[in-house]
Amino acid sequence: MNQENQFQFAKSQHLDQVTLLRAQMNDFAYGKHAHEEYSFGLTLAGRQDFFCGGEFHRSLPGNIIIFNPDDVHDGHSGVDDTLRYRMLYIHPTLLEPMLASAGVEQSRDFQIAENLLNDTHIRQCISTMAHLIEQKTENTVFLEHELYQLAARIAQRYGKYSPNRVERKVDRLLQTAREYIHAHLLEDMSLDTISQHANLSKYHFLRMFRQQFGITPHQYILNCRINRAREALEAGRAVDDVVFEYGFTDLSHFNRRFKPIYGMTPHQYQQHVLNR
Repeated sequence: MNQENQFQFAKSQHLDQVTLLRAQMNDFAYGKHAHEEYSFGLTLAGRQDFFCGGEFHRSLPGNIIIFNPDDVHDGHSGVDDTLRYRMLYIHPTLLEPMLASAGVEQSRDFQIAENLLNDTHIRQCISTMAHLIEQKTENTVFLEHELYQLAARIAQRYGKYSPNRVERKVDRLLQTAREYIHAHLLEDMSLDTISQHANLSKYHFLRMFRQQFGITPHQYILNCRINRAREALEAGRAVDDVVFEYGFTDLSHFNRRFKPIYGMTPHQYQQHVLNR
């Protein structure tokens, strides 16, 4: 790995559904992927270019990047200067109840309407939480307080947002397919079977899926398997066991799929989050 490309992951000591990434990159580019968590990033130096939600974005120092769960995105440094940023990954089961208590109606599967913004309050919450985790000075009450402040600001900005009726209809059809994928993730699924569960013809389903999520069903399945494999690594499972359990042909295959998303091999990632 280029010495200017550095990725450091740290799990919260008290909230295991919160993970911090500290990244510095120059010639590294993320492949298209999506996380199961809400992602809140803060650009510190350089410029971060990324594609998400059908739009190309440029994040300058001080800008905030937000990805909802399943938001397909990529990313790379957009200038010659080294890009530095922090990213918090917060699982929906932790954030969504706080969004509800902060006044968001229908907080389950809540979608934040912007991928790039400038907000002093959100910036401060991200910075404080990242500092607490990074310095290992967090305590549960303080961290939960900052997380609630983040949720409250999101509720204030986006609490009334809802997709239009057509988008809701598409979401319901594709959600059925996604639920089937998650329930049979380790099985050999066919496009025919998945599309049938969405009550759509195979090619209509493929077109709708790619249009809405930016990746094919096959890429989505692979992305989900990587996310599940990452959870297994965080739980301390042996890398060799994870490889075959989650459908990768060998360790080399797993490495090739994992590194473009997390900037390091599965073994390196496990060392980071478990502090080995």
